[in-house]
Amino acid sequence: MAYKTIILEKKNGVATLFLNRPETLNAWNSEMTEEASDAINEIGKDENTKVLIITGAGRGFSSGADVRQELAKVAEGASGTIFERIIQGKPSIVTIALQLRRMDKPVIGAINGIAVGAGFSVALACDLRIASERAQFSMAFILRGLIPDCGGTFFLPKLVGSARACELIFTGDIIDAREAERIGLVNKVVPHEELMKATEELANRFVKRPSIALRYAKRAIYKGLAEGDLPSHLDYEVSLNRMCMDTEDFKEGVRAFLEKREPIFKGR
Repeated sequence: MAYKTIILEKKNGVATLFLNRPETLNAWNSEMTEEASDAINEIGKDENTKVLIITGAGRGFSSGADVRQELAKVAEGASGTIFERIIQGKPSIVTIALQLRRMDKPVIGAINGIAVGAGFSVALACDLRIASERAQFSMAFILRGLIPDCGGTFFLPKLVGSARACELIFTGDIIDAREAERIGLVNKVVPHEELMKATEELANRFVKRPSIALRYAKRAIYKGLAEGDLPSHLDYEVSLNRMCMDTEDFKEGVRAFLEKREPIFKGR
């Protein structure tokens, strides 16, 4: 499928989705939302793709919702905005966040520059985040008279705690990559020119892991975070592991340990 506002590349089990509106620092409009949603669905169904990297073209990761094309229309009472799409259940920034969390594959955010508003929320919806030293983060919703959407109020407190989340959300302040790393918002900060190399190296490690076990591990992590009931979660882990034990990858993992070699997993 040909895309205009995103770039989708696939190589050796890794798909990389570039948000591609660099003239707006990759601000989300309806077209980019639809295309990103279609691409994520495509990746989810692609058995040859094991990991998704999402990043931005140009100088920014994403500056959030397009103020000129979207927010200005809402303020003027116009129809057909990205927020009406949310209400109507059509592909939107909100559904992008949900798609990323529901994807049964690891999703890594390569934060190459500014991540503001909905751009910040989409970064939070990724499973892991590697940041360039040039990255900056801001929950700028409050500065537009709004509250965070796309899961911002759901994801952020779980990563940095409620008090720190309140500070970032109530002020809309910008923090740099090192501060984001210090408070646990990103996994790692690397020199800007090494961002994609470092992210791809991590993605390639995941490609070599058993994909069925990765799928179930992701499900278990987010189920536990959302529900928080330990006894039922212990049962859930056991049920998932029972299914893992029926896989060829489980048998290969045991054989490799006994034979003192690296396992070769095949996703079966």
